[in-house]
Amino acid sequence: MRILSLLALLFLAQPALADVASFKTQAPIAYLVDAHSGVVLLDKASAKRIPTASMAKMMTAYVAFEAIRAGKLDRKATFTMRPATWAKWNNRGSSMFLRSGQQVSVENLLHGILTLSGNDASVVLAEGISGSEKAFTDEMNATAERLGMKDSRFGTANGWPDRGGTYSTARDLGVLAKRIIEDHPDLFHEFFNQPSFRWNNISQPNRNPLLGAVEGADGMKTGHSNEAGYCLVGTAQRGPRRLIMVVAGLPSMQSRVDEARGMMRWGFDNWQEKPLFNPGQTVTRVPVQLGTGDVVQAVTPHRISMLGLRGDPGAPRLKVRYAAPVKAPLHKGDRIGQLTVYYPDGLRQDFPLVAANDIAAANFFQRAWNGLRSLWSSGA
Repeated sequence: MRILSLLALLFLAQPALADVASFKTQAPIAYLVDAHSGVVLLDKASAKRIPTASMAKMMTAYVAFEAIRAGKLDRKATFTMRPATWAKWNNRGSSMFLRSGQQVSVENLLHGILTLSGNDASVVLAEGISGSEKAFTDEMNATAERLGMKDSRFGTANGWPDRGGTYSTARDLGVLAKRIIEDHPDLFHEFFNQPSFRWNNISQPNRNPLLGAVEGADGMKTGHSNEAGYCLVGTAQRGPRRLIMVVAGLPSMQSRVDEARGMMRWGFDNWQEKPLFNPGQTVTRVPVQLGTGDVVQAVTPHRISMLGLRGDPGAPRLKVRYAAPVKAPLHKGDRIGQLTVYYPDGLRQDFPLVAANDIAAANFFQRAWNGLRSLWSSGA
């Protein structure tokens, strides 16, 4: 493994600012992460297992979004509120107020789940997709495993308390939120940030305290139960920056409002992003063997930025690793190495490096010529 050390990229000189105090939260569970860089701005017991309450409905929506994208679920298809399901969930907790025997489209059920937090809508969608809520939760758990949500389990489609059968962590819920946004951006924007929804002549507001109150807020999902307290997975985007937050275990709806708004504003106002590399920018040049060219430019396929508290003069240390020798043929976009960013506070992040262009395998005469050139250039 070859390792190249790069000069640290220093911030432009700027006046020193006073130290920015960490956000003080009364929430027993709090997590704030920069979605693009993965830098965690605030972490308070993010790995502790917690009841999900209605935040579980994010996974219900993700499973439905996956089925829609795969062509297995038509968003215009209608499902029926079964009499037994109505008897169990009619006006039980948050509700879409579906009627027994009523037919409702998938897209209206999604509005009922994500805007109104309808327990009834969640179960109707689950039964309609998988035949039963149990079969649907099996799909939820398989999806959680695929997404790397190692500390999550779903026993219900709506997050209703089930004696500890449904749980997650703030970190896992942050992973789920990010995947919803990245994997299904159009459906995310359509269903997660509606201020209200009307069904059966009953209009109800979205309970997300960020929407309309914090600049750039566009999701995600509230939750509440006696065992979980008042909870929220929230997100907002300003320019290229998106933050994802999770708070749980708060004692009141007002405390959820205060903590969520304060934390999100703190994340945007007190942290700054400094670009390191733009998409397609050359990071280094890597030697190539047995090819029509003897070097290839290693570029980053994504924007890479450093995130730090405002006024923090720290700069990262950068290293490139690649397995030598890199042999032709190479195709544009082939992964050929890794860029590691070491932050002053000890955080490490890894980013892929890919070939900027194709390099074909050299024939016998081209390899001989390249060998001669190498001898001449070395002064042998």
